[in-house]
Amino acid sequence: MTDLRLFTSESVTEGHPDKICDQISDSILDAILTDDPTGRVAVETLVTTGLVHVAGEVSTSAYVEIPAIVRDVVNRIGYTSSETGFDGESCGVSVSIGAQSSDIAAGVNKAFEQRERGSVDPRDLQGAGDQGIMFGFATNETPQLMPMAAWTAHRIAERLASVRKDGTLPFLRPDGKTQVTLGYDGHTPRSVDSVVLSTQHHPDISQQDLRAAVQAEVIDPVLAETGLELPDVKYYINPAGPFASRHGGGAFSGKDPSKVDRSAAYAMRWVAKNAVAAGLADRLEVQVAYAIGKANPVGLYVESFGTAHVADEVIVRAIRDVFDLRPKAIVDQLDLLRPIYAQTATYGHFGRELPDFTWERTDRVDELRVAAGL
Repeated sequence: MTDLRLFTSESVTEGHPDKICDQISDSILDAILTDDPTGRVAVETLVTTGLVHVAGEVSTSAYVEIPAIVRDVVNRIGYTSSETGFDGESCGVSVSIGAQSSDIAAGVNKAFEQRERGSVDPRDLQGAGDQGIMFGFATNETPQLMPMAAWTAHRIAERLASVRKDGTLPFLRPDGKTQVTLGYDGHTPRSVDSVVLSTQHHPDISQQDLRAAVQAEVIDPVLAETGLELPDVKYYINPAGPFASRHGGGAFSGKDPSKVDRSAAYAMRWVAKNAVAAGLADRLEVQVAYAIGKANPVGLYVESFGTAHVADEVIVRAIRDVFDLRPKAIVDQLDLLRPIYAQTATYGHFGRELPDFTWERTDRVDELRVAAGL
C-alpha cells in the first residue's frame, strides 16, 4: 500500500454553521418558489451565537414569513435548547432584504441577444443572472459517478446525522465534519488510509466511549459499503478533544493563519509554484489534508495532468522532503502573522508577486530539484 497516492475529501453535517446558513437560504428560496415560480431570489444567511441574520435581494409577488422559516430550519436540524449552543425558539432573527436591482432584472428578463441583436428565438428570452465560470466533473469510481473519497465523506456525515436522530447515539449533537483519505493506484481507489471525524456531543460522554461508538456505528458501516481494502485505517475521531459547544464556520477572508483553510492554501500555492518552476511538471495541482488538532498532514496528493517530468510519487516525496507543512511551520516560513490580509481580498490571492505575498516566492527550486534527482 506504500506506493498508493493519497487523496482526501471532506463533508460537513447539517448542524455545521455553514450548512445551517445554506439550509436557511434555500428554505427561503423554496418558500418563495412555492407561491411564485418566477420569483427572483438572492439571499444569504449569517449565524452566530444566539442570532441569525438574513440579507439579500428579492423580487416576488409571494409573501413568506422569514423568521418562522428560520426557526423551523434550526429546530429541524436539532438546535432546540441552549444546551446544544443554539435554540431555534429563542434565537434572534434579523432580516435585511431589499428589492432586486432593476438593472440586473432588465438584463435577465430580456437577454442581450434580444435587446442588442433583435433575436426572436424564444430561448433568448432570458439572460444569465450573473457572470461566472462553472465546471462539471464525473468519474466511474462509484455507481453514482462520483469520486469515491467525496462519496464516502458525504455518507459518513449523513450517517452521523441519522444515528443522532434515530436515537442510536443519543449523546451526539448536530455540528460535525468528516474527512476521508483514500489510497489510489493511478486513478483507481484501492484502500482507505484514514478517516477524520469531529462531532459535537453531550459533555457527559467520555472521549473513549464516543470514539468507540462513532467508529462502530458511523464509520465502519460506511467503509464496508465502499468495497475498498481496509488494511490499517487510521481513525481520528474528535482529535482536538471535547466538542460540546457549537463551532464556527466562515469564509476565507477574516480568518487568521492558524486556520489551515487559509494558511495551507497559501502554502499549496507556494509548493506548486516552486515545483513547476523546478521543472518537476509543467502543470501541477497539490492537495494537503489535516485533522483538527493534529500538526502533521494526514494526506498529500499531486495531480500533474500528464505533464510531469518525473513520477508523481517522486514529486510527493520531494515535497515532503523540502517543505514542512505543519501549521506553525507554514506560518513561520511564510511570515503570516503580519497585517497583510486586506490586500488579498481583491484582485486575487495568487499570482500577484507583491512583497507581502510570500507564497509567491520561488525559493525552494534548487532543493526540490535535488530531492527529485534532477
